[in-house]
Amino acid sequence: MILELTDWIIVAVFLGITLYIGLKFKNKASGSLTDFFLAGRNLPWYIAGISMVATTFAADTPLWVAEVIKKNGISGNWLWWNMLIGGMLTTFFFAKMWRKANVLTELEFLELRYSGKAAQFFRKFKAVYLGIFFNTIIIGWVNAAMIKILMVFLNIDYQTAFIYIAILMVLIAIYSTLSGLLGVAITDALQFVLAMGGCIILAVIMLNSEQVGGVEGLKAKLPAWQFNFFPTIGEGTSGIGTFGLTIGAFFSFVAIQWWASWYPGNEPGGGGYISQRMMSTKSEKDAVFATLFFQIAHYALRPWPWIVIGLCAVVVYPNLAMNEAGNGFVMAMRDFMPTGLRGLLFTAFLGAYMSTISTQLNWGASYLTNDLYKRTKEQKGKKLEQKQLVNAGKVATVIIMAIALIITSFIDTIDGAARFLIASSAGLGAVLILRWYWSRINVWSEISATIAPIIGYSISKFLIAPLFDVVISETETYNSFTANEGILLCTTLFTTIIWIVITFITKPEKEETLKNFYQQVEPEGAWNSIRKALSLPKQKSQIPALIISWISATTLTYSMLFMIGKLIFQEYQTALINLIIAIISIIILRIMMLRTKIFND
Repeated sequence: MILELTDWIIVAVFLGITLYIGLKFKNKASGSLTDFFLAGRNLPWYIAGISMVATTFAADTPLWVAEVIKKNGISGNWLWWNMLIGGMLTTFFFAKMWRKANVLTELEFLELRYSGKAAQFFRKFKAVYLGIFFNTIIIGWVNAAMIKILMVFLNIDYQTAFIYIAILMVLIAIYSTLSGLLGVAITDALQFVLAMGGCIILAVIMLNSEQVGGVEGLKAKLPAWQFNFFPTIGEGTSGIGTFGLTIGAFFSFVAIQWWASWYPGNEPGGGGYISQRMMSTKSEKDAVFATLFFQIAHYALRPWPWIVIGLCAVVVYPNLAMNEAGNGFVMAMRDFMPTGLRGLLFTAFLGAYMSTISTQLNWGASYLTNDLYKRTKEQKGKKLEQKQLVNAGKVATVIIMAIALIITSFIDTIDGAARFLIASSAGLGAVLILRWYWSRINVWSEISATIAPIIGYSISKFLIAPLFDVVISETETYNSFTANEGILLCTTLFTTIIWIVITFITKPEKEETLKNFYQQVEPEGAWNSIRKALSLPKQKSQIPALIISWISATTLTYSMLFMIGKLIFQEYQTALINLIIAIISIIILRIMMLRTKIFND
């Protein structure tokens, strides 16, 4: 057994603390659905922000980064670093409005913004589709990754690891149902500190080991391309080396992908558990600061311990196959951490896993309870007591847990279908953004933008892409359309044309619905007709200041990301340049935020 008694004591203490937190906040979570699913809308920005970061710190994420590092070095991280652009857009253009909407879930927003039976059906459909189908698949992916970690780290077989996962999920369901989102957020903070602390300790120990020999030894033992921070533009990613982007791929990253594509946890305009955290804050200002902290911590602070460990793993475990490179991270945990610290890091990974699972359970249960069960009862003229609804939320949590365990055992079978649905989302993001800023968007705009990408992606991938096959030899072909940018562009164009046409051939939303929405949220943009109908004066637009805030915050985060990396690799002159850029960005950001209403709740 890899873990000794001291290690197991650390694990047991952590699990005990987790259960204690669930019991401690039991009464605060049982008063109403708002208490259970939104922590009474009383979370300070730092707890909500840390909770966002902790949730995205799934147990499989560092392993994936290790695989990226082995193939493309540091530059390979641009596969996800590019998403910062869309994340910062959410911070300044949507966080405040999500809080002002005063809804319990993002699906309840649908009936605040739209009207009629179509909106009612769409809300219920998405409650099942996202709350059960997508949610349990995501949990299944996280479970599958944690099973692999347990198998390698504890040297056990699949069946034993699955039993451990089942026990952990039962524990997570217990404290999630006891304490609701408040307990989840508090344990997220503890779990994130453990996870980051453990990874930093492992990175330092591994970097200074005899096998690696510090920063100088690491640089001497790895090719220079492993340390490139930026991809090469004009080249593909066909082989091992610096991450290469064709001109089309670079264009799709910079101009299209960050706003067009939908992905769980990275929804354009905010959504899922990110919007849940924004709605749970105690003020609009807290919602903005929580999301801003999340973006900076997620992109600039969190990845560097993983990157260092990934680079060291390439040196220490050079014979690992590309698809097994992630195991190098787990093997490093096993081989380099002494007794006690090994248990601490294992606990950190348990914490990262539990944070993600608890959030998915609570978030999914909020859809099933508020948007399916409660809404159905309301339509039948039945009113339920808050205690009944809280109990329904607890039952929904257990149901999702049970389904997710079943899905985990079949994850390889359904993985392809789920990835297909996520990939075929290009173009949906435009509607998710514009529904806040353009009154003409209606429920049919969003429904068509949800369905059209599946059709467009299928046409692009299976009908158009084969036309671009170039025969290189009898056994090999090259597709000049792929690398995904061509498919992304075609799908986005197809979806955009469809939803725009549908928008203008269908009726606008009822004026009364739009008036209520405007009075609740006070959006900017193309709402002049509604403002006039409400006899409201036109106010000076804050959009220019928000755009500058968005750009300066994005620049700040990227410069902090590069500065930390350059400090680690002892390139102090470049680190200083990035520090200066970061300081200038902070000054500009503060000036712009003072010009908006962000500081004036």
